[in-house]
Amino acid sequence: MRAWVDAAAAALDAAGAAIRPYFRNQPDSEQKDDDSPVTVADRAAEVAIREVLTRLLPSHGLLGEEYPATQESARYVWVIDPIDGTRAFITGRLSFCTLLALFEDGVPVLGCIDQPMTGERWIGGRGLPTSFRGGMGGKIGPRKVTTLAAAELSATTPELFGANLPRFERLKARCRRIYWGGDSYAYGLLALGQIDIVAECGMKPWDWGALVPVVETAGGVVTDWEGARLRLDGDGSVLAAANKELHAAALAALA
Repeated sequence: MRAWVDAAAAALDAAGAAIRPYFRNQPDSEQKDDDSPVTVADRAAEVAIREVLTRLLPSHGLLGEEYPATQESARYVWVIDPIDGTRAFITGRLSFCTLLALFEDGVPVLGCIDQPMTGERWIGGRGLPTSFRGGMGGKIGPRKVTTLAAAELSATTPELFGANLPRFERLKARCRRIYWGGDSYAYGLLALGQIDIVAECGMKPWDWGALVPVVETAGGVVTDWEGARLRLDGDGSVLAAANKELHAAALAALA
């Protein structure tokens, strides 16, 4: 595990160096076929990550958002989202992150959330309790809130819920407050006890792969909206909660 963590840290450092010159510098962007934006910074960061991981762990596969997969059938595959929250990046907000996960036989065993502008970084995995570094304060430990009425809820945007919007609205109505626009940064805040529930839809493996180990080894729970473990061929729904009791209450509200 230590060699994997060291490789991930080196890859994230390289990605951050590629991203920082473009932040709040009006990077060129375009719309992809799925209508999501991509910038030169997204592509530069993924190239940087791929170069480091290919050099350090040449037998491992790579699956990223911006470039074709390599060695996708390998036992170990790194799943890359160079900039999760590209809309936030384009508009100069700090909720974007670089996500990096290591999957073993289709299951995420190591996850990293990195905010390259603030220097915040979460790393957690199998046998590796989530760690956090950053100069803005905070320590690992989800809140002990067990009722929806006291829970802080986060979601990126209602437009991603589609036909599931009525289900989300039932959950939202039972929670204390809703915060919009968190992207993957919200999951890091959940691990720090600042947010209690995150509910999303339409997520790809590179969107959620890194989040599962970080939240779970911090003490939280992550499943889909039916309560099942996330899978590469899943429906894209994600429900993360600070603890089992709160997760069960959120599932009941979504049912």
